[in-house]
Amino acid sequence: MKTMFTTGEAAEICTVSQQTIIRCFDSGRLKGFKVPGSKFRRIPRESLISFMKAHDIPMDRLDMGKHRVQLIGPDLQATAEAVRRDPRLEVKHASGGFEAGLQVQEFSPEVILLGKLESEAEAQAICRIVRRVPAMEQTNILLMGRRTAAQVNQLITAGANEVIKPDTSFEQLMQHITNGSA
Repeated sequence: MKTMFTTGEAAEICTVSQQTIIRCFDSGRLKGFKVPGSKFRRIPRESLISFMKAHDIPMDRLDMGKHRVQLIGPDLQATAEAVRRDPRLEVKHASGGFEAGLQVQEFSPEVILLGKLESEAEAQAICRIVRRVPAMEQTNILLMGRRTAAQVNQLITAGANEVIKPDTSFEQLMQHITNGSA
């Protein structure tokens, strides 16, 4: 179950134009927040439900949106291609931290799969930055790739949620992704 919606997703769910949702948001009739440093708006699930009830909008479309998944790391290219085949998911892939930073700010993923990067310091920085953004506090950060116990502990301390073992099957990986975005 999605907990946060973009204005486009809210418009699709409510079967109105995105501009209508933006006007309702900007006038205060639809509660949410702007992503710091950008023009993007996010609407919490509870606010969208209240808005829908107040305007007699049917709730049957509420859980129709795709889950957003961001893969980060050059080692995850093949995984990204495989995950993209799932129609429930919208997937972005970035090879490194800089590219990921640009994508994550706009994409606001529900799940991040963090592979091996040039340095573990870069991976830790990604975890810390994601945890500082209020709109992404519910983002599930899953670690992939071989790491030492010390590296895993540092990444968990920096904000990662879970470790995906290297021998995890694709089906198990998909469970982690979809459960992490629920």
